[in-house]
Amino acid sequence: MNPLPHPLIGLGCVTFGREIDEAASFALLDYALERGVRHFDTAAAYGGGASETILGKWLTSRKPEGITIATKILPPYDRIDITPSLKRLGVEQIDLLYLHQWHATALQADSALKGLPVKQFGASNFTLEQLKTVGPRFSVVQNNHNLAVSDVSPEFRDYCAANEIAIVTYSPLGAGFLTSKHQTGVQLGSRFDIIPGHQDVYFHEAAYQRLARLEAVSKRTGHSQAHLALAWALHQPGITSVLVGGRTPAHLDQAFAALAFDEPALFSELTS
Repeated sequence: MNPLPHPLIGLGCVTFGREIDEAASFALLDYALERGVRHFDTAAAYGGGASETILGKWLTSRKPEGITIATKILPPYDRIDITPSLKRLGVEQIDLLYLHQWHATALQADSALKGLPVKQFGASNFTLEQLKTVGPRFSVVQNNHNLAVSDVSPEFRDYCAANEIAIVTYSPLGAGFLTSKHQTGVQLGSRFDIIPGHQDVYFHEAAYQRLARLEAVSKRTGHSQAHLALAWALHQPGITSVLVGGRTPAHLDQAFAALAFDEPALFSELTS
């Protein structure tokens, strides 16, 4: 089952209205569409709704065809109102709606989801056990997956494959952690600065060990850390789509260059 369109790269819109303004967001969206990206991912929580609003204005202005718009809602899930997201996005129907994070009310979500103007439902940031608890009722799951931190284990992939659940991953650069730009301290204006709680996900010994291995391979091969980390994430088995965020079209070019770089032996070395 492959409910999301190709190519492999999707555009994560988390930066819209939070790290970049509307004009910069439009430039990134236009470039993504031009490069063949057809999967655009946002959430009601991103920028307090700003991301959905900017994406909605772009959809109204450009009227692109053949694309998938995914958004997410926060719990509780026993009562769900997606009217605000529909209004911000300027659409009558949502292509893909995720439960943004695990919550016990996910077990009672069936009745709340029934009848909503949504084509497909997904779960985001669910562990394997949580996904098993709710059963294979979702057609897509979206989790963090990169060289430093991964919520997509081999067992997780096996379960999704057996139940025809597509896997979408995000943060292939670990929100910038894998570029080493935070080695001497958190950079002002970065995601770790804007959302300090995000630091706990990456600033720990296991992630630093993976970063050290990446740095060593980068120095030996002459390939940048960003290039290697992106290429690794884009060539993982069993992944339907990898969300790439950014602030400029150059960030998308970086991802497409990494997509063309397929070196299994090198990828294995990065995680050995």
